[in-house]
Amino acid sequence: MSPIFDFFLDAYRGKETYIVILEAIVFVSGILSVWFAKHENIWVYPTGLLATVITVYLFLKDGLLGDMMMNFYWSAMSIYGWWNWSRKKGNRTIVKISRTTAREKWIGLGLFLATMGFNYLVYRLFGYEILTSNYIDIFTSGLFFTAMWYMALKKLENWTLWIIADVITVPLYAYRGWGMLSFQYLIFTVLAIQAYAAWKRSLSNSPQTLLR
Repeated sequence: MSPIFDFFLDAYRGKETYIVILEAIVFVSGILSVWFAKHENIWVYPTGLLATVITVYLFLKDGLLGDMMMNFYWSAMSIYGWWNWSRKKGNRTIVKISRTTAREKWIGLGLFLATMGFNYLVYRLFGYEILTSNYIDIFTSGLFFTAMWYMALKKLENWTLWIIADVITVPLYAYRGWGMLSFQYLIFTVLAIQAYAAWKRSLSNSPQTLLR
């Protein structure tokens, strides 16, 4: 077997079967969620919600509080995004792809800092030793949560944040022994780059943009 496959699969030797099955479900549903998001399809949220709820359990079991809280936030934000994307006026969808305003950028920065601060306090509250890898996931949790909020608003910039955080998460999860999830985030990175290009084309071709 190739060294690359060995790298991703070695972590599963000796793991409980049900954990591997749950992670496989997360793997498939997570990729489907990003694919649906790329195509601006409402199914991004039910598939994403399935992945994040299971992941909350997996990371809680493994003591990865920062990652667990990140997925808990995603679950809550998925419910909001599902509602927001579903809103219609007549037969027309209300929320369209757009760029962030200056106000939304400041709110995003506030969410980023607040998420990192809250996750840090969770680690302290539960008495966990904060290692370098934990500081990294505290940082990525801020990026991911802000990206999720921007996605709920259909802001183009959500993909920029996803790409940055995904690239960081690939080696982080591999280091922690979550080989399947590490590979998933590698796929996420590719899909996020493609999604950014697709949303940017859609925005450029929208009537509001063409009229400017």
